Amino acid sequence: MIVSMLDSFQVMGVLNVTPDSFSDGGRYLENDAAVRHGLELIEEGAAILDVGGESTRPGAEPVGADEERRRVVGVIEGLAGRGGAVQISIDTSKASVAAAALDAGATLVNDVSALRGDPAMAELVAERGVECCLMHMLGEPRTMQVDPHYDDVVSDVKAFLEERMAAAIRAGVAEDRILLDPGIGFGKTLEHNLELLARLSEIVALGRPVVIGTSRKSFLGRLTGREDPGERVAGTIATNVLAYERGARVFRVHDVTPVLDALRVTAATVSARWTPTTTNSTTKTPTTRSRATGIPNPR
Repeated sequence: MIVSMLDSFQVMGVLNVTPDSFSDGGRYLENDAAVRHGLELIEEGAAILDVGGESTRPGAEPVGADEERRRVVGVIEGLAGRGGAVQISIDTSKASVAAAALDAGATLVNDVSALRGDPAMAELVAERGVECCLMHMLGEPRTMQVDPHYDDVVSDVKAFLEERMAAAIRAGVAEDRILLDPGIGFGKTLEHNLELLARLSEIVALGRPVVIGTSRKSFLGRLTGREDPGERVAGTIATNVLAYERGARVFRVHDVTPVLDALRVTAATVSARWTPTTTNSTTKTPTTRSRATGIPNPR
């Protein structure tokens, strides 16, 4: 027997349908390969699949809406309904891409611009009644890592997210449909990223589920000396465990199985709520889970 806290957090599997993402660019550019990988992530225990057709790595060049839409819609159609209760998220800042993805079966819009990139996005999210994730980013991908500066990174990011949440609500988005992401690595130095992780509870205090995305990122490579992003799994696990303890509840990762295992142990250790369950295989966990915004708020 093992203990399970699967209802207290969600693992979001990364599915990049791009030629130039920093960690896995080009591996899943073809529709069939992307669908197969998405099904693998579900098998490993992902509760959410985050499908993206435009890289947002530092220095990335923008992609036109038609091309981005072509990359993601077939993948979402191929995955919708095949993963039980698994939720599909569209990682885009373009309303036209989001609309097509929602039509194809997505139910969450993960917008790195926090609804600033396209004036039609907030209205779309409100009209469809879907969930959205608002992320902090300083500038835009091509320039965000050029000498980022803050008076106080945590206070500045918190104020930004609070303002963007208020703007979304004014546009008609229900507050209980909003998730927040401090944007680790998006216009932040190594020191900024560590400060955000150390003081993440201040972001959690905004009262909405917090998404954390540290997976395989370059600051982990700088700390560990691991140049290959695929060798940064241990660093990814460490940051996600720290983030869980500070109140984050959605974890966007490339490596679902090891992160899920670590978070299950962490959740069982720090929480008084334990639910026994039968032992699962090392690569398969139950896929019936609550939606992202159905996660209990941190105590």
